[in-house]
Amino acid sequence: MPGSSQTPAGRLSSSIPVLTIRTMSELVTYELRDDVAVVKMDDGKVNALSYAMFAELNRAIDRAEGEARAMVLTGRDGRFCAGFDLKTMMAGVDSAYDLLRTGADIYIRLYGLAMPLVVACSGHAMAGGALLLLVGDTRIGVEGPFKIGLNEVAISIPLPVMAIELVRERLSERHHTEATLQARIYTPDDAVKVGYLDRLVAPESLFEEAFAEARRLTQLPATAYAQTKMKLRGATLAHIRDTLKADTTSPS
Repeated sequence: MPGSSQTPAGRLSSSIPVLTIRTMSELVTYELRDDVAVVKMDDGKVNALSYAMFAELNRAIDRAEGEARAMVLTGRDGRFCAGFDLKTMMAGVDSAYDLLRTGADIYIRLYGLAMPLVVACSGHAMAGGALLLLVGDTRIGVEGPFKIGLNEVAISIPLPVMAIELVRERLSERHHTEATLQARIYTPDDAVKVGYLDRLVAPESLFEEAFAEARRLTQLPATAYAQTKMKLRGATLAHIRDTLKADTTSPS
């Protein structure tokens, strides 16, 4: 609002040191703030996960692994991510499976990322966008009239093994069926109860809260953090990799 002293949603406070800023494309921006990589998706619309978006995210992860000690992943104001690009997903079974395999590589990388990963959910997070919440180590969302959930079954898309396994690990067990099979969509408050998010903050506080959490996590010994994460998630990651080809191949 005009005259407000609060930090606008989508921006980090100028009090946080920026060592490097690199704009990767019109889809993804990368900023190195102190030792935290801040990766923001913004396609100017709903942040659909297209081939181009996945390519830029992949390059952002490469950069983060080379120069950061933690990573924050976020989206545009009010629109964290609407999930896989529907135009591609609805173009045919082979087209859908190909995009799903491309996306799976990113989800696997993020879920097994050696450094701390904080996901700052800036608004709606649907389908593949909701899955992006599940790969984070800490998930911070914003208060407001936003929708979060896996709506695939409701739009005639069966959930892949990858999604089911992430749900098993990250969501409350008693909500598994409604969150997947019944395509339940949640408010931010309910998303915390179910397990999509860890906590909520006011929109103007999101990025400073996410940055502070990432900085806090960098104080933990990096090697022990990475090794413990792999012990915690390694079996699930291996299962997703082992089943991915069969799960994304058209029946003959």
